[in-house]
Amino acid sequence: MLIIAGPCVIEDRDTVFEVAKKVRELKNKYPKHTWIFKASFDKANRSSIDSYRGPGIEKGLELLSEVKEKFGLPITTDIHEPWQAEIVGKVVDIVQIPAFLCRQTDLIVAAAKTEKIVNVKKGQFMAPWDMANVVEKLRKSGASEILLTERGTTFGYNNLVVDFRSIPIMKNFGVKVLFDATHSVQRPGGLGKVSGGDREFVLYLSRAAIATGVDGLFFEIHPKPERALSDGANMLNLEDFEILIGKLIKLHSFMKENF
Repeated sequence: MLIIAGPCVIEDRDTVFEVAKKVRELKNKYPKHTWIFKASFDKANRSSIDSYRGPGIEKGLELLSEVKEKFGLPITTDIHEPWQAEIVGKVVDIVQIPAFLCRQTDLIVAAAKTEKIVNVKKGQFMAPWDMANVVEKLRKSGASEILLTERGTTFGYNNLVVDFRSIPIMKNFGVKVLFDATHSVQRPGGLGKVSGGDREFVLYLSRAAIATGVDGLFFEIHPKPERALSDGANMLNLEDFEILIGKLIKLHSFMKENF
């Protein structure tokens, strides 16, 4: 199983290193699985203009490079504009396309040309079968390997619902499909100037994703989510994440052996 984990946004060196240390510990504890460290250098899609966005591409990539070297972890981060793809592609192992930008053709093409793995979050406004067009754009642009990530679908105002049919539907495109366990419990803009979330449902939705045959899981984690500068309401603290991932790995092993 592929497991992507890290803070929503790069806040400071100490926080990033603390999370990376935990991810490395879990990688050593569960070496059969592939562990990827995730953090964003810029969160361009924020509810409020006053919200923290990150250190920017230059400082952010410097810190991600340090994480890669110091902790021996593969890295992923997201891009928002085509010009960022080449620069980011020199550092990361997986280039990530945010959900709201999954139809942006120039961004998709630029990501594919990096020759790195490209992970596209399925837009909250997208039907799973419509992601076939995204896969076609990537393949025709030379993408080496493609991942698609389910992260919930808009369900009325400030709410998301997960349609688990999307996992087998998107797997039928011949790509690996991940489940974004923490963004799927988000309540976008649910607290006015910031997004809310229901982290108590992360375990339940993750169980369902594994039972449905997902290839990997995506989590945002933080030492103190209540103090996080982005997405704190749906992130997991490090201790809870370690307990949760242990349970999910056991379930994954059971499903693999019996179904």
